Amino acid sequence: MNTLDDLIGDGAGSLSGKRVLVRSDLNVPLEGGRITDDGRIRASVPTIAKLTEAGARVLVTAHLGRPAGTPQEKYSLAPVAERLGELLGAPVAFATDLVGDSARETAAGLADGQVAVLENVRFDPRETSKDAGERTELATELAGLADAFVSDGFGVVHREQASVYEIAERLPAYAGGLVLAELDVLRTLTGDPERPYVVVLGGSKVSDKLAVIERLLPTVDHLLVGGGMCFTFLAAQGFGVGDSLLEADMIDTCKRLLGEAGDKILLPADVVIADDLSAEADTETVLAANIRPAWKGLDIGPITVERYADVLSNARTVFWNGPMGVFELAPFAAGTEGVARAIIGATSAGAFSVVGGGDSAAAVRQLGIGAEDGSGFSHISTGGGASLEFLEGKELPGVAVLDR
Repeated sequence: MNTLDDLIGDGAGSLSGKRVLVRSDLNVPLEGGRITDDGRIRASVPTIAKLTEAGARVLVTAHLGRPAGTPQEKYSLAPVAERLGELLGAPVAFATDLVGDSARETAAGLADGQVAVLENVRFDPRETSKDAGERTELATELAGLADAFVSDGFGVVHREQASVYEIAERLPAYAGGLVLAELDVLRTLTGDPERPYVVVLGGSKVSDKLAVIERLLPTVDHLLVGGGMCFTFLAAQGFGVGDSLLEADMIDTCKRLLGEAGDKILLPADVVIADDLSAEADTETVLAANIRPAWKGLDIGPITVERYADVLSNARTVFWNGPMGVFELAPFAAGTEGVARAIIGATSAGAFSVVGGGDSAAAVRQLGIGAEDGSGFSHISTGGGASLEFLEGKELPGVAVLDR
């Protein structure tokens, strides 16, 4: 596929007078208009900076939240544009619409090396329409604003959407640095990774991770399970799980997986339980076989953290996707923190470690684990869903269209 370097060519000044539309992933969490985790914005900076250094007039398109095709102030990209400007060290203009008068005027007003952010692409229902004709219509209007397109939002390349897929068929299209880096990392995990290869999976549901579990089990040395999904596995072993999250229709599937690869799958030996899902709840740490009938399992316990850390200490390749507990609440954050620190330890000892985006990346930043730039790990992905679909062996539409 054509890459950012192909577009930039000789570097400084090579793109003077050219407008480049960049699809970034700026879907960051906001509370009262304040950005609580700017990791995805930071990840978008290198590609944008390279383009401005080459003299390009950069238009950034991205989404925030799920506004269902209608403008909503709480999903405006205005605070994101402001933060992007701070990180770039230069003012970033903001268009109050996507392809309307403000977008056209903003695009026309850019000078070489300047950047503008267009309003939330998902304010237009055509972006996510199931009708390819409607998506193509929006892509054509977006294409009218620019001379070239750079796909740099890895977190959305698994979506067939106007600003991801159809736009790449309407402008000369290039893969951005972030997309290329993510693909390189994931190909390492699915190629011939250095062993022992350990995968840590958490999150709520087995059903969400079933495809990646089945795809990876034949190739991994150990699969460490935590999060809400572990209770369906524990139920498959015959344990009572109280009021913990449980997918009853997945118990037989978990029994099958344990039967086929039980020597690879490690489950919690102890868990933190509570009488309520709140920071003020009564809590207790019990063996996995002793969960109280009306209590909820909300984190893995210290014995499990120690066992998982022991396995991770010998790992040479690690992939982690999904927290070990409800890390957002302090009483249930120790499992996620303990596993994260064990992965950092393995990384410092020479292992190649990948944090698979989504809640795992949010946990790393919220809990203050590792350096602010994530350098305690080899790579922190910006695309949880895209990463999982790649590992499942699925075609990513936003990548496939660049290949073509």
